[in-house]
Amino acid sequence: MMFSFLCTFMYLFSTFSTVSAKKKPFWSVASAAYQVEGAWNEGGRSPSIWDEFAHTPGKVHDNENGDVAVDFYHRYLEDIALMKEMGVDYFRFSISWSRILPDGATVNMEGVKFYNDVIDALLVAGITPFVTLYHWDLPQILDQLYGGWLSENIQEPFVLYASTCFRHFGDRVKKWLTFNEPLTFCLQGYGDGSHAPGRCSDRSKCDEGDSSTEPYICSKNVLVSHAKAVALYRKNFQKEQEGEIGITNTCDFGWPYDPDNVADVVAFERYQEFLCGWWMDPINFGDYPNSMRLYVGDRLPTFSSDETALLQNSYDFIGLNHYTSRFVQADMTSKGGNLYADMRVNSLTEDVNGNPIGPRADSSWEYSVPQGIRGILNWVDQRYNRPSIYLTENGCSVPGESQQNLEDSLHDDFRSEWYINYIWNVYQAAVVDGVDVRSYTAWSMMDNFEWADGYDVRFGLYHVEYDNNLTRVAKDSVNTYKKIMANYTFPIQR
Repeated sequence: MMFSFLCTFMYLFSTFSTVSAKKKPFWSVASAAYQVEGAWNEGGRSPSIWDEFAHTPGKVHDNENGDVAVDFYHRYLEDIALMKEMGVDYFRFSISWSRILPDGATVNMEGVKFYNDVIDALLVAGITPFVTLYHWDLPQILDQLYGGWLSENIQEPFVLYASTCFRHFGDRVKKWLTFNEPLTFCLQGYGDGSHAPGRCSDRSKCDEGDSSTEPYICSKNVLVSHAKAVALYRKNFQKEQEGEIGITNTCDFGWPYDPDNVADVVAFERYQEFLCGWWMDPINFGDYPNSMRLYVGDRLPTFSSDETALLQNSYDFIGLNHYTSRFVQADMTSKGGNLYADMRVNSLTEDVNGNPIGPRADSSWEYSVPQGIRGILNWVDQRYNRPSIYLTENGCSVPGESQQNLEDSLHDDFRSEWYINYIWNVYQAAVVDGVDVRSYTAWSMMDNFEWADGYDVRFGLYHVEYDNNLTRVAKDSVNTYKKIMANYTFPIQR
């Protein structure tokens, strides 16, 4: 395996060296507030739904939480220095709503100062801030007052929060994302209960919730909140601040389980529509995909004519997170009742001939399928009339890494191969297929709190020694990523 890896590595860089020498910002690493900041009760911050969820016994691996996380709140200068040394162009991070508007309405200037300091330090280091407004950490007070994303009353508080961030940071922040992966927090927060606020129909897991309706209700309120925030930005801030705004969605890719079976071919498209089109169709066309209307029925909310008008073309670019792929098999025996049953598909890791889709990462849901990122880039490109696409997350957990000693965990060949092969497919999508790819973002900058997995799974380029003062140590993949960035010019010049 190592010989093959080195051959791929050498070939890749010999190919990259032929690309134009003129560089534009492209390369990025990412984090999220609750996963890295810590300081959960410092600086005027109030609890979020993730504080509430993680402090509830049994919800997170080993009852771990983000109270300290990896202490980015106190160590951001150290971490920005590591990013500068690595050579990234962007740092994608999120702002904690609870740190900016702790009661949902009153601006906390201590929180504003923290993010001003982070943004200014990034700019001094020559790194462009790429800011996500909402990365899953709703203020707990808003969940208590309104029921979170289940009420349309949450829309105006989000717009107020967005406006506050635009006003205080928009003179320096030129890339905004309204939401990160609404599919994940609507489905896992309101569908299976594995994420905050922990709602689902299964009373052995959740005290409250309805998995058949609540993820869809959540989706409508998120999408309308997004559209309202974009409208406000365009009206009041964009001309003067000269920034761009979008939303980022997570999209797996799939292939028909049996490509000779028409039902499986149709199921593949339905799979993409439910996972990606659920979010991208409304912001392009003003409504959900027809397949969702057909199979979800009256459980899928409708948009008013005003909401449809607001949603259409409510982005300057599309953000895309991509991790893994599946074979997709039709299953018309399902009676529906939740997202995956409504989809009428089975997602599989072997094809009709028993061929595995790819090596499994440490996370049970993640497989290395590099061609999937090329596939999803083309699917988005073709369905939505060639938008500008920012790849805002891609990365992996290495099998067994959390159980390894420090020395062994630093030799993360699986991750290095992942980045080489996935980025090669991004290159193919851009150069051969003509997809307008504007960034590639490695998830993640460093090991951190991985939601319900706590600290048991590691995605970082930098190893964090959780039992040694949270010391950051570069893994071998840092050097791999540095070489890729140094030898590979993006975006493609046209």
